Amino acid sequence: MNALLLSIDSLTRDFLDIYGGSVEFDVQTPNLDRFAARALTFDNHYAGSLPCMPARREFLAGVQEFLWRPWGPIEPFDQTLPRLANEQGAVTQLITDHYHYFEHGSHGYFTDYEGWTLIRGHEGDHWRTSPIDPDPVLLRQVHAVDAGGNPIGAGRDARMRARYARNVSDFVDECDFFPAKVFSCAREWLERNHAWPTWFLYIDSFDVHEPFHCPEPYASMYTDEDPRDPELVVWPFYGRVDQGRSALTPRQLAFVRAQFAGKITMVDRWFGEVLDALDRLDLWRSTMVVVTTDHGHYLGEHGWVGKPRAPLYNTLAKTPLLIWHPDNPTPGRRTNALTSAVDLNATIAAALDAPDAGPHGRALLPLIRDERQDHRAWALYGYWGTSVNITDGRYTYLHPNREGVPATVTSTMLMNPYPRQYDPPAPPTGAESGHFLPYADVPAWRFSAPSAMRNAGPLLFDTVNDPGQDENLAGAAAGETGRMRELLITALRELQAPTDLYSRLDLD
Repeated sequence: MNALLLSIDSLTRDFLDIYGGSVEFDVQTPNLDRFAARALTFDNHYAGSLPCMPARREFLAGVQEFLWRPWGPIEPFDQTLPRLANEQGAVTQLITDHYHYFEHGSHGYFTDYEGWTLIRGHEGDHWRTSPIDPDPVLLRQVHAVDAGGNPIGAGRDARMRARYARNVSDFVDECDFFPAKVFSCAREWLERNHAWPTWFLYIDSFDVHEPFHCPEPYASMYTDEDPRDPELVVWPFYGRVDQGRSALTPRQLAFVRAQFAGKITMVDRWFGEVLDALDRLDLWRSTMVVVTTDHGHYLGEHGWVGKPRAPLYNTLAKTPLLIWHPDNPTPGRRTNALTSAVDLNATIAAALDAPDAGPHGRALLPLIRDERQDHRAWALYGYWGTSVNITDGRYTYLHPNREGVPATVTSTMLMNPYPRQYDPPAPPTGAESGHFLPYADVPAWRFSAPSAMRNAGPLLFDTVNDPGQDENLAGAAAGETGRMRELLITALRELQAPTDLYSRLDLD
């Protein structure tokens, strides 16, 4: 069996017709719809470790990592999917424009593949240094300069925004943009390599991640605004939509949402190139195809923009998942079984007949084959060093973290706690070594760093009766709150989570 994994970064399910669609506009995704007509659609799928690289370690190594460490590299003991596939004789390839693979704090994610391709230039990729004058309108729209042309802010974020404008300074039409390059490269790889007895292809598309900068026709597809208006924004700052530098006017927010929708349609158009190749090469009978994302993205929901230190509402945490497998007896079927991002590792390993999946995932093949209707009693999700969140498939319980109480980092490598993961690691003081990882019999470093708060008190939502998570039931529904709190303790015990976490979360 071959396996193709496609991650579309920040793909928020509320914009997809597959999951009910947007209330503002009908986002055109004919190719995702076409794939859903063949695949099994998962209606109750949750992210695990956020954001970008923690999610990818879950995909590739099957580790629920946010309980033990923040954004970091592949560990030496991780049995990654490409490594397992190589050992089974499969040919492995990574095709991506996700430049974080090549930054400090995230090494090791691409080295196990027999081949890899990086499409250069997205977001803050350290690519072009030539002193080309970037588009002055785009510099305004990505918040690199103010109305007078003066740089906004200082430091890494400010340089990154100007760098993006420089990277794309000669982009003219959609063939220059990243989805066209990523998916065309994937189509060409399939055409040249499909005859191998077995292969594993990971397409990791950084879009629809910000900046939400689209060429035509996508820039105008869901708005009547002039996309060249310098007062409009394509790269908002993270934070409250009504406060500080992240504040957006209603007009600006509507434009941001329209550009996000346009990016989804652009990615979908080029995803069709891969589907066409699978059709043309008659690969459906021998290939499992997984389409998912790492997390969603706030675009005004609950008053937030981006992925700030905000409660982990389902906008971020409940994510799309569609899987085609030749053993699926009923194309176009849906399942409401609770599943987690970490389960993809075990699922793909099983499809490749690889024996040693990661420690925390559970293969989804019984659901895919319609052999059972349920899968998990709980799913955990969160960022390292903040609140820990759990769902039983109906209720979501967001348990608060005590601000500033130390959280432990446990890894074989010294790393910077979030949000300094991009910088060269500074050796922490007070690090100790020992066998601290319950899922790996190896010595590791353990040290502390301050934790952060996302929600001041517990948040409980009934997502059946309140899918928008507007009414916090934590005070009124004491019984359900207590039950979910106990379920959280059960999950942490099953995973043998670090003991300091119980104190930090005020759990008995």
